[in-house]
Amino acid sequence: MLRDDLRTEFDSLLPGASTSGGATRRTALKAALGAGYTAAAGTALAQTAIRTPADGLTVGEFTYEVNGFKVPAYRAAPAGRTGLPVVLVIQEIFGVHEYIADTARRFAKAGYLAIAPELYARQGDPSSYGEMARLMAEVVSRVPDAQVMADLDGALKWAAANGGNVRKSAITGFCWGGRITWLYAAHGPVKAGVAWYGRLVGAASDLTPRHPVDIAGSLKAPVLGLYGSADTGIPLDTVDKMKAALASGSPAARASQFVIYPDAPHAFHADYRPTFRQGPAEDGWKRALAWFKANGAA
Repeated sequence: MLRDDLRTEFDSLLPGASTSGGATRRTALKAALGAGYTAAAGTALAQTAIRTPADGLTVGEFTYEVNGFKVPAYRAAPAGRTGLPVVLVIQEIFGVHEYIADTARRFAKAGYLAIAPELYARQGDPSSYGEMARLMAEVVSRVPDAQVMADLDGALKWAAANGGNVRKSAITGFCWGGRITWLYAAHGPVKAGVAWYGRLVGAASDLTPRHPVDIAGSLKAPVLGLYGSADTGIPLDTVDKMKAALASGSPAARASQFVIYPDAPHAFHADYRPTFRQGPAEDGWKRALAWFKANGAA
């Protein structure tokens, strides 16, 4: 049985998503460098996706070590500059493919050292899956939250040694990564977070013991939640539950905010998918940059 947060991502691909094709682990981050999209994600609108050039940027794949494991990641930053604010860019369930890499380059164009870690690397290669259900069951559902938190800590440690100013760090993520954004804002030393349509409630398990509503009151950094009123996988009553939990929490919790876009579906920022909505996507991007700046992460 699929976890609800994973089913949300599956549903957002229909209609029109492709489930054919595959790739090897070696091509996973080549996709991030511009070669394409993971097979399970589909490429229905890939021809209209935003393409951010790398001119003036330092971009590419690298690894950093966490508990003896080399975590692969994609980074983008203004070339020749140090002391940069840092933003962790957290993937959808499909891993670090071209859309996530392009988003990292957009942040780099805005002056950030952007890092997108491959947070499933120990469990499997999402680019090798052509079927959503198998990707969810065999890879995504086996990723422990504790592992993710440690890998994000490691990304910030790498950033501090490679031109980043982690005193001005932020995190943003999409769907699966939106949920992680809320969790890391309660765990890690970031100044701010922006969660794009990440699930807020869920059943506890050994791998996912707490969900955003459970940690809302203990946020260390304020989070801006960007959600759509037509998101069938994230009912607005769960947003209301999150707002109530935030209202009685820490100063960062009380400073957190939501923007709900009328008629916007899940994954409205994903410009390669049928769910893309240009107006909410562009407005959300402007709000994200402003949120980071207002909270000391710029």
